Amino acid sequence: MTGVCGCCGALRPRYKRLVDNIFPEDPEDGLVKANMEKLTFYALSAPEKLDRIGAYLSERLSRDVARHRYGYVCIAMEALDQLLMACHCQSINLFVESFLKMVRKLLESDKPNLQILGTNSFVKFANIEEDTPSYHRSYDFFVSRFSEMCHSSFEDPDVRTKIRMAGIKGLQGVVRKTVNDELQANIWDPQHMDKIVPSLLFNLQSGDTKGGGGSEGSPVELTERCFRELLGRAAYGNIKNAVTPVLMHLDNHSLWEGKTFAVRCFKIIMYSIQSQHSHLVIQQLLGHLDANSKNSATVRAGIVEVLLEAAAIAASGSVGPTVLEVFNTLLRQLRLSADYELTGSYDGSTNIGTKIIKAHEERQLQEAVIRTIGSFANTLPTYQRSEVMLFIMGKIPVPGIHPALPSSGCGSEGTRMIQVMLLKSLVQVTAGFQTTNMLTALPTSFLEPLLSFFLTEDPEIRLLVLQILLSLIDRHDNTAKFRDISIISDISLLKLKVDKCSRQDNLFMKKHGQQLYRHIYLGCKEQSSGRQHYESLFALLGILSVELANEEVVVDLIRLALALQDLALSTDEDLPVFNRCAVHALAAAYLNLICQLTTVPAFCQHIQEVIEVRQKKSPYFLPEDVFIDDPKYEPATFPSPFSQTMALFYKILCSVIGYNTDRLATPYVPQYTDEDRLSKRKSIGETVSLQRHAQHFSFPQRTPAEEITFETLKNAIGTVGMEEQERERRRQVVEKFQKAPFEEIAAHCGARATLLQSKLNQIFDITIRPPPSPSGTISSGYGQSQSRSIPIYEMKFPDLCVY
Repeated sequence: MTGVCGCCGALRPRYKRLVDNIFPEDPEDGLVKANMEKLTFYALSAPEKLDRIGAYLSERLSRDVARHRYGYVCIAMEALDQLLMACHCQSINLFVESFLKMVRKLLESDKPNLQILGTNSFVKFANIEEDTPSYHRSYDFFVSRFSEMCHSSFEDPDVRTKIRMAGIKGLQGVVRKTVNDELQANIWDPQHMDKIVPSLLFNLQSGDTKGGGGSEGSPVELTERCFRELLGRAAYGNIKNAVTPVLMHLDNHSLWEGKTFAVRCFKIIMYSIQSQHSHLVIQQLLGHLDANSKNSATVRAGIVEVLLEAAAIAASGSVGPTVLEVFNTLLRQLRLSADYELTGSYDGSTNIGTKIIKAHEERQLQEAVIRTIGSFANTLPTYQRSEVMLFIMGKIPVPGIHPALPSSGCGSEGTRMIQVMLLKSLVQVTAGFQTTNMLTALPTSFLEPLLSFFLTEDPEIRLLVLQILLSLIDRHDNTAKFRDISIISDISLLKLKVDKCSRQDNLFMKKHGQQLYRHIYLGCKEQSSGRQHYESLFALLGILSVELANEEVVVDLIRLALALQDLALSTDEDLPVFNRCAVHALAAAYLNLICQLTTVPAFCQHIQEVIEVRQKKSPYFLPEDVFIDDPKYEPATFPSPFSQTMALFYKILCSVIGYNTDRLATPYVPQYTDEDRLSKRKSIGETVSLQRHAQHFSFPQRTPAEEITFETLKNAIGTVGMEEQERERRRQVVEKFQKAPFEEIAAHCGARATLLQSKLNQIFDITIRPPPSPSGTISSGYGQSQSRSIPIYEMKFPDLCVY
């Protein structure tokens, strides 16, 4: 009976008959649509039969694959797709198992068309939202197989492109199907991400931009869309697992050196992930940079370039809670790079070994790190940028205070290199810095060490300090208008932006103005100052005049300009000819500027007259003839004709301008400090070290030389036993207070109090003296003569005695 029933079609189960009826006699005719509708209606009416339908279709498909009847294979997959789209009942899970089994059978085939067919069916399935979750379904095979297809090396390039695109679409389908299903295996686990991400990057890197997928574009375009979708679905805890394979892929294929592809990858990452997660990517890049500290400079430079681009994209300021750690890592890389450049080795030894360090590559890395520091700083709010400025200033090495370099063999050269690089970093951080309160922009804890660096003999360091000062003080972008020193006939052409000086600005200049004037004066005295230094000093004077100038500041700036004129004329200063001419030109240009800002006709007229005299007789005292490539001057004509008009100049200033005439008539003399007296030194470290020691120790005043005699030597030898005598005396005092009667101790203390009072009376007699009097003395109430006593603060002194 069994054999008879198997041969009789009428006795077969209905679902099998319905499945058989959808297959035509000739596969070229395609699916029988009318019978397919009957099968679909049956599946919807009897959902409990759906799993049997799936199993039977799977059985037929396997048989047709084995017999190479690929037309029927396509019909079976089309039927499965339509059933999946139509049925969403609770029993669909068993049907899906049969479906995935058939897809797997197709993907295992070595026929590209079957692989593509299976992939397309899987993608359709991935887009279906199932009503009931699955507890036991696994997609591990599909992740592995689709990743393998992404790396296809099929001989025919067109077929190879189609297979790779199928693999990309398959991975996209796996992600869509699993990313939101908590019951599925976590697609973000490293075992899956380590296959998915490198497969996508391989196709992104392939550069095959020829359209191979019709309306879907090229593999590169499809890959980028898939990669963006993957990253866009990443939650906070999954970012690391998605980015780590990217880092490993770039490492394994040496893709950091080219920079272009690595930058492209991380641009996609930064633009695709949620903005609040940006700092996680940046932190991973920083960690990777540390992990590659001993790799080649080109690799480290590539990572830094990626950091630069990532920071620019994360412009919302979301660099995470560890802002200073970002800068700490970058500054550490600067120090390491300087160490490698100087020692020629990654381990500080003289044996270079197999890794040859190229100095120019290290310098390129250093420039990239400095640019990245500036890029990070630009993403920060003002208050955090101020913290970063202080943080970097504290990292600048000073011998004896901060360690110079990790390697002990670098010496002063390494210290100077780090100083220059960190000051360049500060230039980047302060660029575009905007604040309304100068006291917060330039606090004492930052300004004083910065100005200390301005006293070094190194011209590059002084120029960097000037750039930092200009960036912080200039709040209206006026620096570029003062960049070239020249005699400006009409300053209205400069279109300067000037605001009224605020109360905070007045307080800042009252507190720090004299420091700034003194360092400008000392900067003009430096023999190593060149054209750029004088141009920056002129710009600083101009910025002070338009940003922070009240009446008192204007007077001080005019006095400073005249003091610079005296400096250029002084025979005591050993200034080269160029520097004397440069100071003359700087003073002339600035006085021409300040006279127009004060708008006093007589002042402007006098300045103009002096400039005209110089143009005729001494053009090398004007900026147009000094600050050029090949200046011509005549040393024999020193001193300047301007020196004969100084007295007249003071007279005009004091009588016409109307400012504080007493203060204006007083020549400016810089207040020299211990810091200034040490300005002629080779490095800033020497001065700062002495300064900080001086803050903690008081030095005794010099006393006259003592005559050494026989008695002096005898007394010196006799002090050998003094320590033992002192201990014995102390023991006796303690014993006396422990054993003596109370009355004796009280009498002793009373006698000491009387002695103290008598000493105080003697001091008062010395400090409170009687003034000169015709009578000389007056009589007291008891008939005794007594001196008249008047406190010093009430006494009248001649004017010559008052400072």
